[in-house]
Amino acid sequence: MTYKQIQEIDFNKNLILPCKKDDLKSIQQFLPIENPDFDGSFLTHHLIYGKEGNRIYLVGLGEEKNKSQLESTFQKFAFETCKYWKDEIQVFTDHLNNDDILKIVIGLEMSQYFIGQFKTTKEDKKEIILSFSSKNTIEKILEEGKFTGETINKIKGLVDAPPNIKTPEYLGDWAKKSSKEASYSCTVLKHKKLEKQGFDAVLAVGKGSVHPPVVIINEYKANDSDTIDIALVGKGITFDSGGLSIKPSTNLHYMKSDMGGAAVVLGVVELVAKLKLNINIVGIVASAENAVDANSYRPGDVINSYSGKTIEIIDTDAEGRLVLADGISYAIKTYNPEYVIDIATLTGSVVRTFGYAAAGMFTQNQEMANTMSDLGFKVHERVWQLPMFEDYEKDLESDVADIKNFNGKPIEGAINAAKFLEFFTEKHPKWMHLDIAGVSFGSSQYAQMKSATGFGIQLITNFIKEKVRK
Repeated sequence: MTYKQIQEIDFNKNLILPCKKDDLKSIQQFLPIENPDFDGSFLTHHLIYGKEGNRIYLVGLGEEKNKSQLESTFQKFAFETCKYWKDEIQVFTDHLNNDDILKIVIGLEMSQYFIGQFKTTKEDKKEIILSFSSKNTIEKILEEGKFTGETINKIKGLVDAPPNIKTPEYLGDWAKKSSKEASYSCTVLKHKKLEKQGFDAVLAVGKGSVHPPVVIINEYKANDSDTIDIALVGKGITFDSGGLSIKPSTNLHYMKSDMGGAAVVLGVVELVAKLKLNINIVGIVASAENAVDANSYRPGDVINSYSGKTIEIIDTDAEGRLVLADGISYAIKTYNPEYVIDIATLTGSVVRTFGYAAAGMFTQNQEMANTMSDLGFKVHERVWQLPMFEDYEKDLESDVADIKNFNGKPIEGAINAAKFLEFFTEKHPKWMHLDIAGVSFGSSQYAQMKSATGFGIQLITNFIKEKVRK
């Protein structure tokens, strides 16, 4: 879709009229009838025809409580109706603020996501021009909305891709292509360099797969300073069988989504580069396939890590925290960033805690926690803080290594994983872990099976925007 600004509405052309609940008076001037049987409820839309036979779509914005989800109502509306649109359609937004307009564009762009990317027959997409009327200058808002929606669609495509195609090296190739398009630097470390540099935990997880692991390092620097403001670290397990601690077969096909955190990191770096934000960030993706083979690492093994600390393996299905440990250590030792945020589809425990409504948030830095929580409610990508008490550390003590990767208990799973990661942060004062297992992938009205949600792009990008150098 193409978005542009116009100054005046042409009453004789097709038109989209956003309307808050019980607020028809805000758009009454455009209505050919006085009572169109529409009250503006959230996620609703209604079609009427103008005097010239032009289509007039009324789109419900709902109430104040729905403000954080405006993109959802426009995603649904466009998904269901855009096949009837002509080459151009107008959007009346004189009565809306910039945040509302941004969310509308994001939703319209998200409606263009096509989950059947590997089908042999695809629908032809016609190019639509959406002309936004506004009294203010909104070209930058329209551009940001388009870039954000496009990025969400791209990372959804990554998460939904099948694991025989989406290997660790595939993620590396994706990042390289993205870096050329968005003008940032990308380095992909493969097996020999991983061995040389000491990414032992990443290598251990990937030992059982025919697809070798990689570590992807994306750098976006808006200025010449060597200072890195924010480091993002993503878990990139392209398929998780559980290893020798093998998972049950039920829903095992959904384990293609276990690189949801990596997808967020890849997408955010691309989006920040496209928006040309005045900040220096690095995105690190530690990627492997957790497969079963004669070479697979075993429960009971003791492995090394990038940090130099040894890890006793209790459960090979607790592999995501191993690759993250190497990624976090590398980020801190190499870049010494002001902020470190790791993002991962890490535990089933966090799903049992929050269901599919929020991500788990773990940090000792309350300022970070408050900021991330506030932003989560603003963009409807909610996070909720869980404790990081010292009491939990005893469960990770090992007799034979510096730490073990799992407590072996059916309790405190998400916290246990977070405390494991904290062990590799060198007590960094501004580190945060986000467990997005329940919100990255789930049921959707746009697919028959569970699929990617795009959670995290708006949340992390808005956090970065908060830290942009003025």
